[in-house]
Amino acid sequence: MAITSTGLNAATNQETAVSTAVEDKTALGKDDFMTLLLVELQHQDPTEPMDSEKILTQTSQLAGLEASENTNKALEELSTSLQGTQEFSTIAAIGKTADLGSDAIALDEGAEASFEVYFPEDIAQGTVTITDLEGNDIATIDISVTDDDGDAVDQLDAGVYQFDWDGNDSNGNPAESGIYRVNADYTDPDGNSLQTRLGAYPIESVRFEGGDTLIKVGSNYVPLSQVVEVY
Repeated sequence: MAITSTGLNAATNQETAVSTAVEDKTALGKDDFMTLLLVELQHQDPTEPMDSEKILTQTSQLAGLEASENTNKALEELSTSLQGTQEFSTIAAIGKTADLGSDAIALDEGAEASFEVYFPEDIAQGTVTITDLEGNDIATIDISVTDDDGDAVDQLDAGVYQFDWDGNDSNGNPAESGIYRVNADYTDPDGNSLQTRLGAYPIESVRFEGGDTLIKVGSNYVPLSQVVEVY
């Protein structure tokens, strides 16, 4: 393997930077205090030796400093351990349901909106209802029980489905800009009436990125801090 002059210069510069690094002496450690104490003992006046009480006081201070450093080190190790424990506990949440605490979407007048709704049970038929914050029905979307080819089927499997709202109300007029709630009523193949809403999804996976914990709900990764409940 050939080593270029650029590589040698880079290595030399790195070594120089390391060798010339200045050690931070703005804070004294236990070794510094011990060194000072020994120097003080070595240079004391034999005719007036250091007061034994003063030596005991300094020794006690040294012991206290060492205990403080050990405590800080133990706390750092504990923090690292707790962080690892939290990550493993988050992994254990895979397969459970995460509630993001909101069933609402934002709409700009004249625009469209896409959203995802999780259905815990198989779907025989159903309707997604969009309401304003006062509970007034704005628009409805029929749940099409068809396969990928558009052919009618008896049911849709439980899971997360995406819906596209054209932004119009039931009369075909553009809905005003604002916040709208999304809920769904559906029946399973056995005829049971069920309900679900936007904002609650199964946790499919967990990702750790830049010190943050992200969970996959639907087709998106969201910070764990946005989850208000896991069940």
